[in-house]
Order: sequence, then structure tokens, then C-alpha cells
Amino acid sequence: MIHHIELYVSDLKESTEFWGWLLKELGYTPFQNWKEGRSWRDKESYIVFVQVEEKYKEVGYHRKRIGINHLAFRAHSKEQVENIRLMLVQKQTSILYNELYPHAGGINHYALYFEDPDRIKVEIVSPNI
Repeated sequence: MIHHIELYVSDLKESTEFWGWLLKELGYTPFQNWKEGRSWRDKESYIVFVQVEEKYKEVGYHRKRIGINHLAFRAHSKEQVENIRLMLVQKQTSILYNELYPHAGGINHYALYFEDPDRIKVEIVSPNI
């Protein structure tokens, strides 16, 4: 079981706005809040976003380099996946594999893929296929 995940972000304010509503939608609640970071928790784990130091910003993130490829969250239903997708479209968020939605992960996999402000890939998976 994962205790927590911590991600460095290029713009804490932008990431907080992006992730705050999404994590709330998925059942997370605000947990910690300090000058350089924010976190949200569910029942047993939490996710943290920390402002990267200026000297490490230049290289940026790319999911095809060594490191994390994407984060996948379980939705409560297909309807929740659909609702999140509608909100992301309204926010003009980059939806990945849009032409294959909702089966970009395969015919038996109902999921939505998109990118956060730092282009970290996020997946929302429906529990009932």
C-alpha cells in the first residue's frame, strides 16, 4: 500500500488549481498547506505537490525519461469518468488519445487520459467495465 506520493511542480499555484478540483472530485480532501507545497489525502494515503527550486526548473518533465510515466486514479463509475472529461474539456486541458476515448487502454479498459500543467500524464479508470 502506498503511504504517499510527492511530486515537484514548476508552478505550485497552477498545479494547486488544477489538482485541487480533480482530487476533490475523486474523494480526496485537503491535508497539508505550506509556502512551498500542498497535499490532499484519501483514507490511507496522500499526494503532495511541492514547488521545485528555480535551479532545477530548466530541464522540465517528460514522461518518456527515467522516472514516473503517469498516475492512475480509480473513478467511482463510468459517469464520473465522463463528468471529469467534460470538466477537463471546459478547462481546455490536453486530453490524450481523444480519438480512442474511452478505450485507449484496450476494449476492456474504460479510462480517460490527460496531462497536468507540467505534462504529467494522468489516467482516470472506471471500476466497472
